Amino acid sequence: MANSLLQSSVLLSKFSSSSPSSTSSSSCSLPCISNIPSKSTVQRKRSVVLRAASIEKALNDLPADVDKVIDGVEKALTPTSEIKVKLLSIVAGLNKGLAANAEDMEKADAAAKELEAAGGTVDISEDQEKLQGRWKLVYSSGFSSRTLGGSRPGPPIGRLLPITLGQVFQRIDVFSKDFDNIVELQLGAPWPLPPIEATATLEHKFELTGSNKLKIVFERTTVKTTGNLAQLPLLEVPRIPDAFRPSSRTGSGEFEITYLDADTRITRGDRGELRVFVKA
Repeated sequence: MANSLLQSSVLLSKFSSSSPSSTSSSSCSLPCISNIPSKSTVQRKRSVVLRAASIEKALNDLPADVDKVIDGVEKALTPTSEIKVKLLSIVAGLNKGLAANAEDMEKADAAAKELEAAGGTVDISEDQEKLQGRWKLVYSSGFSSRTLGGSRPGPPIGRLLPITLGQVFQRIDVFSKDFDNIVELQLGAPWPLPPIEATATLEHKFELTGSNKLKIVFERTTVKTTGNLAQLPLLEVPRIPDAFRPSSRTGSGEFEITYLDADTRITRGDRGELRVFVKA
């Protein structure tokens, strides 16, 4: 291209004399070099052309499925992720629901419903492995009753018994059908003894009773001390015989999974409990 520019400039150059015999001082006998582009100008133009060619090559080298890649990025930035952040932000300071008042519960429920609507219908009938793993409870509306059982019967927290509730997890194994609720506890002890740290595991079996509905059946409760008393053996809590167990304390229950993705799960219990989990 540089040679072409030079050739064009030379062809456009003219002798400035009006006739071959003119001897005027204003005429020149050589081509007017002021019309010839400078070396720097030619280099700049050449650089622009090369860069344009490089950009064109890069565009031509894009994969054929680039539209799919762009669609994937756009989906990652959909309003669903924004709604999820909103829900998790609302429940973040509520101590799993123990610190929630009526207004907090309404806000959490509204944000959960918004996320459920954005996520659409959940169907795990063909892919139960989405449930597999250890899930951390970040909110339960049932804790408004201030018991370890949430809306279900359970020992009171901070009333009759000096129990401090720590982290709560659900461990789900879709192959063995195990469904365990794991609760970290601190049990008060007489001064000057330190609190007793323990982990209670409520073991269940589960079965899928609908495309998004699970039924769990209680099997047993075990308690393992941790911290300074970690050397103590595992303790199994005796189960109340079914004949003496009230109908409301059968140990089984059902709930629906109303939202599920790779790291967040929302469930609605048979007693109206809203529970929000994140993958641990």
